[in-house]
Order: sequence, then C-alpha cells, then structure tokens
Amino acid sequence: MAALGSAPLSAQTRRTYASKVRQYLAWLAGAGVDGDPLASPAGRDWAVRDYRAYLQAKLKRSPATVNGALAAVDDFYIRHGVGPARAKRVDIAVAAPRALSARAQIRYLRAVQACASPRDRALALVPFYAGTRIAETVALDVADVRLSARKGVLRILGNGQRQREVPIHPQLRAALSEWLQERRDWTGADGEALFLNRRGGRLGARGAHEVITGIAARGGLDDRVTAHVLRHSFATTLVRGGTDLVTAAELLGHARLETTRAYTRPSHEDRRKAVELLPVDE
Repeated sequence: MAALGSAPLSAQTRRTYASKVRQYLAWLAGAGVDGDPLASPAGRDWAVRDYRAYLQAKLKRSPATVNGALAAVDDFYIRHGVGPARAKRVDIAVAAPRALSARAQIRYLRAVQACASPRDRALALVPFYAGTRIAETVALDVADVRLSARKGVLRILGNGQRQREVPIHPQLRAALSEWLQERRDWTGADGEALFLNRRGGRLGARGAHEVITGIAARGGLDDRVTAHVLRHSFATTLVRGGTDLVTAAELLGHARLETTRAYTRPSHEDRRKAVELLPVDE
C-alpha cells in the first residue's frame, strides 16, 4: 500500500486500487487457495483466477467491475515484485458507455435548477457541460475558470497530467459566475480550490459524488446518475450530434481515439428500440 501511495496516479485511482486490493486480501485470508499466492507465481495465478470466479459467480459483479478488480490486484503484485497474474479478463459486451437519455438529461437539468445551493448547481453542471471526471472536477482551481462577458474556457488537468481546455457552455458559465460571486463570502475559503467543503477547504471526490447523486435522486431519475454517467452523456451527445472524433477526443482528454470511438457503438437503448420494431400479431 505504501508503494501505491507514491505512484503517479490520481488520488481517486489510488483510493480505488487500495480498496480493491484490501477486498482481495480479505478474501484471500479466508479462501482455501493452492500454493503461496503472495510469493509463488503459480499460487498467484491460481488465487487470482479463483477470485475472478468468486466475483462473477458468488458476488455477481459486472464484467467491468471484475476487470477493474483484477487490474488493481495486478498492480499490487507488480509493486511487490511478483508480476501480474496470468488470468484472462472477462469479456465485456461491446456497447456504448451508459449515458442519460435525452429525456433524462432534461429531468436532470431541471433538478439542478431546483437546487438552492449555487455551489452544488455549478458542481453538478461541470461534468454534464464540460465532460469532466469526478477527480478532474474537484481538482479545479478558481484560476482554471476563465470567464468573459459572453465566453469562457475551463482549463482541466486530466489523466497523465494532460491539460485540455473546454469552452464553457452558457448555462455552465451562468452557474459558475453565480458560485464564484458567493464563494468570495465563503467562510475560511481556500485560496485556490474552486469547489469548497463546509470548512472552506477543497471539496473531495466523495462529497462531490454525494452532491450529484443527491440532486439526481431529488429529481426522481430512475437510473443511478454519477459524474461519470454525466461525462458519458456529454460524450454521447457530441459524437452522435456529428462532432468529429478528433475534436471529441480533445474535449474529453482521451489519449487514444479508439476510446472516443466507443461512443459510436449502439447502446442498450438502441438495441431495445431495434427489437421493438419487430411486428406482433395480437
């Protein structure tokens, strides 16, 4: 865990990996595995494969969740000099990342408008209108918001310390302007952080997540809405609206164009609508 703490990863990724490794080690302590899973390559492989089966069959975890756990476990073994396990990843159905439907997006925006807190309104709109990840959102500083009378640019520091600039949508510009005005009077306000917690320090990823999910819940949205779903909604709207993949990739901070290309795939909703085209005889 100490090696992970100094790794060139975002704070959120380090926390996620640490949590998944702790879950693996807790399972390992009570599992009847063959060999020495912490020192023997063969024992490591057997243990990780058994853990994969446990996540799938016992806990019913999704393929993406299982693969995320395996990635964290591999990172753990690599940092301890044993090397990654020889365990295949679970095949994931090829579908576009989950995004809000057009109707759900409007319901979300209405829920944001009904929120009384300027900070929470601005926070809830950044992933939706700028496509930010939750870690990128809470890492924003006041200096990263460049506003003029009619335009604005948001400077975002993404994965791999890659910096990008996203034009600020008019709705987001209004929300950010209102929050920045109130932020000046925020008790104990941090000198740099854009989004503050109640004590005036930088708001954390967990707090930001709770703000977004709380707004969505109060809006009565059926699907679980997170910052990443809002980011996917941003990307899906761009790509399906005709934005070329190179531009979309730059706005999303993708290093590989293939990552952006995923938003051109049919979604589960697309498949459902396709099946509904079939005739019935009633």
